[in-house]
Amino acid sequence: MNKNKRSIGLYGAISIGIGGMVGGGIFAVLGEAVSLAHGATAVAFFFAGIVGLLTAYSYAKLSVAYQNRGGTVYFIDKAFGNNLLSGTANLMLWLSYLVTISLYAVAFASYGQTFFKGTAWGDSALLKHGLITLAIFLPTMINYISVAFVEKSETLFVVIKLVLLVLIVVTGASFVDVQRFSPEHWSDSFSIIVAGMIIFVAYEGFELIANAAEEIKQPERNLPRAFYGSVIIVIFLYICIALITVGTVPEDQLMKAQDYALAVAAKPALGQIGFTLVSVAALLATFSAINATIYGNSRLGFMLAKEGELPKILERESRQIPTIGIIVTMILSMLLANSVDLTEIAIIGSGSFLLIFFIINIGAYRLSDQIGASKFILLLASVISGAALITLLVHTYASNTKAIIIFFAFILISLVFELSYGKWIRKKLDLNNDLKTNQKT
Repeated sequence: MNKNKRSIGLYGAISIGIGGMVGGGIFAVLGEAVSLAHGATAVAFFFAGIVGLLTAYSYAKLSVAYQNRGGTVYFIDKAFGNNLLSGTANLMLWLSYLVTISLYAVAFASYGQTFFKGTAWGDSALLKHGLITLAIFLPTMINYISVAFVEKSETLFVVIKLVLLVLIVVTGASFVDVQRFSPEHWSDSFSIIVAGMIIFVAYEGFELIANAAEEIKQPERNLPRAFYGSVIIVIFLYICIALITVGTVPEDQLMKAQDYALAVAAKPALGQIGFTLVSVAALLATFSAINATIYGNSRLGFMLAKEGELPKILERESRQIPTIGIIVTMILSMLLANSVDLTEIAIIGSGSFLLIFFIINIGAYRLSDQIGASKFILLLASVISGAALITLLVHTYASNTKAIIIFFAFILISLVFELSYGKWIRKKLDLNNDLKTNQKT
């Protein structure tokens, strides 16, 4: 690519990573972390961040060597070739983004319901499902009508989210009771690690920097800095939020408001105004995250359809908008969000991305000589991300059978689809390409 066309500097690249991570995840999973780790919630966020930081090393090396807007999909194909493994992993990635849309939609509904507390609609299942559906439908219509609005609105939403989160940390610092961080209030070590893996989905998003690699100035210098910088900043931010939440609010109150714990954490310092501000911020954050994820996933589906890994109908577009992909993403996300609860979605989402990142780390290890990376660090990243996934699955098997069934169902669907449709379509595409080549000669 012509270097003169590169328009994103270091700070812009870092903002892509931060915006991708600080989406709806922290608003959705904070209560889950507290319920498992208790006083060690900040430690759980740290553990999850380390897994993310090690994987960021793989992404940084791959992004510098292979600057391609395909990002994760391109890296997997480069490392393993166009085969059953890569096809299955790519389809799994597409399904994983459906899970994150569902996670954000359920979180949107949880915070939206806080505005109806004390009324007949406060605990209404009808209101909950109505808000979930609305949270997916409106961003779908925005994506369908105006791509420009999607792109322009994200920067504003990121700024609003960060300002309010920093406000919670700064104003709540003087209200912290440090005794609540005492080891006597911690869970056992295994539960703390499990908590970190369940909320790992809150770190998903830094990989979006790879999709913008072709547009980043001085990529050899700025791509690694953007990956490491964004992840480190978010680790620090999440740890601060965890400390304020656990240190200022009694745990029984947090558990009663588990699905909107961050709003409760704002009350000691800012009162009801703080609760309302965070609830509004959560609605904006989750809405914008859904907006951006629909935008990205519909285009991922378009790309996979062109490669024969998804039905050809997803290639249909109008005004350079993958219209069918947007509608399919909406329908599947609505079905998932309205049928699975927040804890299960968080487990499925975290498990899915841990699996994808494990594959990326293995792929980077296979390409270590070509990308100039340390085999030791890549091996460490592979072992830790793999161990994190196994830890999550072991815990989930014992405590949440439905979530683990859905997770493995996703893998099975991806595998069967690739074995049948994907393999057959690619063979047909290869024959057509050979025929065109022969006709030219």
